[in-house]
Amino acid sequence: MTCSKIFSGDLPELTYDILKFLHNDFSTLYSCVLVNRFWCRLAIPLLWEDPFSISIRNYKFIDIYLHNLNDDLKTKLNKYKIFISNILPCWNKLFNYPSFLKYLNLHEFIISLHNWFKDNIKAFNPELKFFLRDLSLNSTLEFKILVSASLIKIFIENEVNLHTLILEIDTSIAIHNKYYEQVFKVILQDTNFIKNILNLNLHTLSDNKNMLIQDHISQIINSHQNLKKIYLSYNTLPLYQSLLLSNDYNCSNTLNTIIFFHVDFNFLTNNIFDQLNVLESLHIIDCSNDNNIIQIINSSNKPIKLKSLFISRIPNIELLALLLQKSGDYLENCGFHSFDNSSLLLLIDLFMKYCKNIKFLDCHIYGKQIIYPIFNLIENNKQYLNYVSIYTLQEGTNLDIERSSIILQNLGQILPSKLEYLNLALRIKNSNFSVFLENSKNTFINKLLIMQKGEDDILHCIKKLIMKEKRVNYLAIWNNIFSSGLSHFAHEVKEFKLHNIKVQSYFDLYLDIRKHDTIKKLII
Repeated sequence: MTCSKIFSGDLPELTYDILKFLHNDFSTLYSCVLVNRFWCRLAIPLLWEDPFSISIRNYKFIDIYLHNLNDDLKTKLNKYKIFISNILPCWNKLFNYPSFLKYLNLHEFIISLHNWFKDNIKAFNPELKFFLRDLSLNSTLEFKILVSASLIKIFIENEVNLHTLILEIDTSIAIHNKYYEQVFKVILQDTNFIKNILNLNLHTLSDNKNMLIQDHISQIINSHQNLKKIYLSYNTLPLYQSLLLSNDYNCSNTLNTIIFFHVDFNFLTNNIFDQLNVLESLHIIDCSNDNNIIQIINSSNKPIKLKSLFISRIPNIELLALLLQKSGDYLENCGFHSFDNSSLLLLIDLFMKYCKNIKFLDCHIYGKQIIYPIFNLIENNKQYLNYVSIYTLQEGTNLDIERSSIILQNLGQILPSKLEYLNLALRIKNSNFSVFLENSKNTFINKLLIMQKGEDDILHCIKKLIMKEKRVNYLAIWNNIFSSGLSHFAHEVKEFKLHNIKVQSYFDLYLDIRKHDTIKKLII
């Protein structure tokens, strides 16, 4: 089949389909650009689909965008004594780069502009450096806001067809409000730009009391009528509860994902789920007053696909039993952190009974009596389990060693044959660690993270039983006592690299489901 396509002239289509799998691998895509003109034409659009989310600290792409300024915008920038042709390098415009934009996250957009501005302050261009140094604080803010609005206008003028616009709003940084206000104003001036967006996602990261921004968000949602995802955090629920229940906003046939993150469910008084016809996933992460939301879900006339449940306080067990009986088959991500061992045992028993498809399991272990029930839960979900984090909460050195020993001596033989991620935060003794590595020799772990809370040097075991047998792709080790990590030692990093194992910082690889960045990676 593939050969027939090649000989019938479908090679460009096949090559592009292959390159699409690399859309997040920017270094590989950049290498593809350098192969030849054909590969360049295929790879460049993929590289420019979502440049504001690229983690590498290079913001020259904004310079390239600014070369698309129209005369009116150039005149406005001249007010600040800036002449783009003198400040920015003369780029050879082989492509219409703005037209390739497919994904735009407003929070990442603003952060990129801040970093671009800082980079230009450090630039060697004396003309620009002199100008930036002499700008007053107000003029500097005005300039950056003008650039942000100008970029949005460039995208609109180049008839960008956005696949996804993410209204990620973090008003905890007061100065960001000015950016949001101006950017929203520009977006609302072109209704076609809004209507052409395929997916509109709403993320609120802090208590948003700016009425102008709230009004702009409402106008965008009202103009678009295609809200796909809502990510609500902290005290933002009252505003969006009224939005969901209002007849002015028809989300009932478009909204498919709701994420509640650190939300106080005391604010929730109505059933917001019954009018949502295409809701595919619900995520509840470290919220308070969980009993309220659980009661609403249980009383809903429609099936609620609860995909994530992370709790720090055990809700009413009877209510939770009804919830998991109703939604347990959908649950994929779960975690618990509680000192109430008796309630925790009941909770794990409910997970065992109703949840068979867990992919991400996050366990904080306080009492050793819950260790074996957790082992049973791991075995019960072995077919789907892909991410596992296990922590022992410090209660005293001897007790912590005892809990860690039980885990290390028994965990290895119950792990699935392949894991994407395993994080162990334990007080590790060499003898127990050797047992774990030997028992888990048939498990390949893509990313292995170890937080060593003890003084034993476990590196020898890792070199012998992991490095030489190539059982991981990425490795991160952090010693909690000495506050140091394996990534700090260049010689060791080089040695592991020779065995095709990438040593990285523990905190770079660590997936804390209770952090916004992890939610973005796993859920959004």
